[in-house]
Amino acid sequence: MKGMVFSEFIEMVESHFSPEMADEIIVAADLPSRGMYTAVGTYDHREMLDLVAQLSERTDIPSADLVRTFGNHLFGRFFGLYPAFFEGVSGTFDFLSRIEEHVHVEVRKLYPDAELPKFETKSPNANTMEMTYRSRRPFADLALGLIQGCATHYVEQIAIDQVDLSEHGRTHVRFTLKRQ
Repeated sequence: MKGMVFSEFIEMVESHFSPEMADEIIVAADLPSRGMYTAVGTYDHREMLDLVAQLSERTDIPSADLVRTFGNHLFGRFFGLYPAFFEGVSGTFDFLSRIEEHVHVEVRKLYPDAELPKFETKSPNANTMEMTYRSRRPFADLALGLIQGCATHYVEQIAIDQVDLSEHGRTHVRFTLKRQ
Protein backbone atom coordinates (compact mmCIF):
# COMPACT_ATOMS: atom_id res chain seq x y z
CA MET A 1 0.00 0.00 0.00
CA LYS A 2 1.16 3.51 -0.67
CA GLY A 3 2.53 5.49 2.23
CA MET A 4 0.01 8.24 1.61
CA VAL A 5 -2.73 5.90 2.86
CA PHE A 6 -0.74 5.12 6.01
CA SER A 7 0.01 8.78 6.64
CA GLU A 8 -3.66 9.64 6.31
CA PHE A 9 -4.58 6.86 8.73
CA ILE A 10 -2.14 8.19 11.32
CA GLU A 11 -3.57 11.70 10.82
CA MET A 12 -7.08 10.36 11.34
CA VAL A 13 -6.02 8.62 14.57
CA GLU A 14 -4.38 11.83 15.79
CA SER A 15 -7.46 13.95 15.03
CA HIS A 16 -10.16 11.47 16.18
CA PHE A 17 -8.29 10.14 19.21
CA SER A 18 -4.96 11.81 20.01
CA PRO A 19 -1.35 12.11 18.86
CA GLU A 20 -0.43 9.97 21.87
CA MET A 21 -2.77 7.22 20.67
CA ALA A 22 -1.13 7.29 17.25
CA ASP A 23 2.31 6.93 18.83
CA GLU A 24 1.06 4.17 21.11
CA ILE A 25 -0.36 2.01 18.31
CA ILE A 26 2.75 2.47 16.16
CA VAL A 27 5.01 1.30 19.01
CA ALA A 28 2.70 -1.58 20.00
CA ALA A 29 2.37 -2.82 16.41
CA ASP A 30 6.17 -3.23 16.18
CA LEU A 31 6.12 -2.39 12.47
CA PRO A 32 8.98 -3.14 10.06
CA SER A 33 8.70 0.49 8.84
CA ARG A 34 8.57 1.76 12.45
CA GLY A 35 5.66 3.92 11.29
CA MET A 36 7.89 6.20 9.23
CA TYR A 37 5.83 6.54 6.07
CA THR A 38 6.50 8.64 3.00
CA ALA A 39 3.69 9.42 0.57
CA VAL A 40 5.44 7.74 -2.37
CA GLY A 41 6.78 4.77 -0.39
CA THR A 42 5.18 1.34 -0.62
CA TYR A 43 4.51 -0.67 2.54
CA ASP A 44 3.11 -4.07 3.38
CA HIS A 45 -0.68 -3.89 3.85
CA ARG A 46 -0.31 -6.03 6.97
CA GLU A 47 1.10 -2.97 8.71
CA MET A 48 -2.29 -1.31 8.26
CA LEU A 49 -4.01 -4.39 9.64
CA ASP A 50 -1.67 -4.31 12.65
CA LEU A 51 -2.28 -0.60 13.27
CA VAL A 52 -6.05 -1.08 13.06
CA ALA A 53 -5.89 -4.09 15.40
CA GLN A 54 -3.92 -2.08 17.95
CA LEU A 55 -6.36 0.83 17.71
CA SER A 56 -9.33 -1.53 18.05
CA GLU A 57 -7.80 -3.11 21.14
CA ARG A 58 -7.33 0.28 22.79
CA THR A 59 -10.69 1.79 21.85
CA ASP A 60 -13.01 -1.25 21.94
CA ILE A 61 -14.22 -0.23 18.48
CA PRO A 62 -14.42 -3.17 16.04
CA SER A 63 -11.70 -3.14 13.38
CA ALA A 64 -14.25 -3.12 10.55
CA ASP A 65 -15.85 0.03 12.00
CA LEU A 66 -12.46 1.74 12.29
CA VAL A 67 -11.58 0.88 8.69
CA ARG A 68 -14.96 2.18 7.45
CA THR A 69 -14.46 5.39 9.42
CA PHE A 70 -11.04 5.73 7.85
CA GLY A 71 -12.55 5.25 4.38
CA ASN A 72 -14.99 8.05 5.09
CA HIS A 73 -12.15 10.26 6.29
CA LEU A 74 -10.01 9.34 3.29
CA PHE A 75 -12.70 10.32 0.81
CA GLY A 76 -12.75 13.82 2.28
CA ARG A 77 -8.97 14.01 2.03
CA PHE A 78 -9.06 12.84 -1.60
CA PHE A 79 -11.52 15.63 -2.37
CA GLY A 80 -9.17 18.18 -0.82
CA LEU A 81 -5.99 16.79 -2.38
CA TYR A 82 -7.26 15.87 -5.85
CA PRO A 83 -10.09 18.26 -6.82
CA ALA A 84 -9.62 17.46 -10.52
CA PHE A 85 -11.07 13.98 -9.89
CA PHE A 86 -14.38 15.63 -9.00
CA GLU A 87 -14.71 18.13 -11.84
CA GLY A 88 -17.89 17.61 -13.85
CA VAL A 89 -19.17 14.86 -11.55
CA SER A 90 -22.91 15.04 -10.84
CA GLY A 91 -23.23 12.68 -7.88
CA THR A 92 -22.27 9.48 -6.12
CA PHE A 93 -23.13 7.03 -8.91
CA ASP A 94 -21.42 9.24 -11.48
CA PHE A 95 -18.24 9.42 -9.42
CA LEU A 96 -18.16 5.72 -8.55
CA SER A 97 -18.67 4.73 -12.19
CA ARG A 98 -15.54 6.72 -13.12
CA ILE A 99 -13.10 5.14 -10.67
CA GLU A 100 -11.46 2.60 -13.00
CA GLU A 101 -11.40 4.66 -16.21
CA HIS A 102 -10.61 8.04 -14.69
CA VAL A 103 -9.48 8.07 -11.06
CA HIS A 104 -7.30 4.96 -11.13
CA VAL A 105 -5.73 6.03 -14.43
CA GLU A 106 -4.67 9.30 -12.81
CA VAL A 107 -3.51 7.58 -9.62
CA ARG A 108 -1.26 5.30 -11.69
CA LYS A 109 0.31 8.40 -13.23
CA LEU A 110 1.15 9.70 -9.74
CA TYR A 111 2.10 6.30 -8.31
CA PRO A 112 3.07 3.92 -11.17
CA ASP A 113 3.78 1.05 -8.79
CA ALA A 114 0.46 1.34 -6.91
CA GLU A 115 -1.45 -1.92 -6.62
CA LEU A 116 -5.03 -0.71 -6.77
CA PRO A 117 -8.20 -2.69 -6.19
CA LYS A 118 -10.50 -3.31 -9.14
CA PHE A 119 -14.01 -1.88 -9.22
CA GLU A 120 -16.70 -2.96 -11.67
CA THR A 121 -19.95 -1.03 -11.78
CA LYS A 122 -23.28 -1.54 -13.47
CA SER A 123 -26.55 0.28 -13.06
CA PRO A 124 -29.68 -1.79 -13.66
CA ASN A 125 -31.72 1.42 -13.28
CA ALA A 126 -31.25 5.10 -12.42
CA ASN A 127 -31.57 4.52 -8.67
CA THR A 128 -29.49 1.36 -8.29
CA MET A 129 -25.81 0.60 -8.78
CA GLU A 130 -23.93 -2.63 -8.27
CA MET A 131 -20.27 -2.14 -7.50
CA THR A 132 -17.91 -5.09 -7.19
CA TYR A 133 -14.64 -4.72 -5.28
CA ARG A 134 -11.74 -7.12 -5.92
CA SER A 135 -8.33 -6.99 -4.33
CA ARG A 136 -5.70 -9.34 -2.99
CA ARG A 137 -5.94 -7.33 0.23
CA PRO A 138 -8.92 -7.53 2.64
CA PHE A 139 -10.02 -3.90 2.56
CA ALA A 140 -13.64 -4.05 1.41
CA ASP A 141 -14.52 -2.13 4.58
CA LEU A 142 -12.23 0.67 3.40
CA ALA A 143 -14.07 0.65 0.06
CA LEU A 144 -17.39 0.77 1.93
CA GLY A 145 -16.20 3.77 3.93
CA LEU A 146 -15.09 5.51 0.74
CA ILE A 147 -18.51 4.84 -0.82
CA GLN A 148 -20.22 6.23 2.28
CA GLY A 149 -17.91 9.26 2.21
CA CYS A 150 -18.80 9.83 -1.43
CA ALA A 151 -22.54 9.73 -0.68
CA THR A 152 -22.04 12.15 2.21
CA HIS A 153 -20.03 14.48 -0.02
CA TYR A 154 -22.79 14.56 -2.64
CA VAL A 155 -25.48 14.84 0.09
CA GLU A 156 -27.29 11.72 -1.11
CA GLN A 157 -29.15 9.16 0.98
CA ILE A 158 -27.96 5.79 -0.30
CA ALA A 159 -28.66 2.40 1.25
CA ILE A 160 -25.78 -0.04 0.81
CA ASP A 161 -26.09 -3.81 0.96
CA GLN A 162 -23.09 -6.05 0.56
CA VAL A 163 -22.32 -9.67 -0.19
CA ASP A 164 -18.87 -11.09 0.51
CA LEU A 165 -17.98 -13.28 -2.46
CA SER A 166 -14.41 -14.02 -1.37
CA GLU A 167 -12.95 -17.27 -0.16
CA HIS A 168 -10.70 -15.61 2.41
CA GLY A 169 -12.89 -12.71 3.50
CA ARG A 170 -13.33 -9.11 2.39
CA THR A 171 -11.27 -9.34 -0.83
CA HIS A 172 -14.20 -9.74 -3.27
CA VAL A 173 -17.40 -7.97 -2.30
CA ARG A 174 -20.45 -6.86 -4.27
CA PHE A 175 -22.06 -3.67 -2.97
CA THR A 176 -25.60 -2.83 -4.04
CA LEU A 177 -26.34 0.88 -3.71
CA LYS A 178 -29.90 2.22 -3.81
CA ARG A 179 -30.86 5.88 -3.76
CA GLN A 180 -33.45 6.58 -1.08
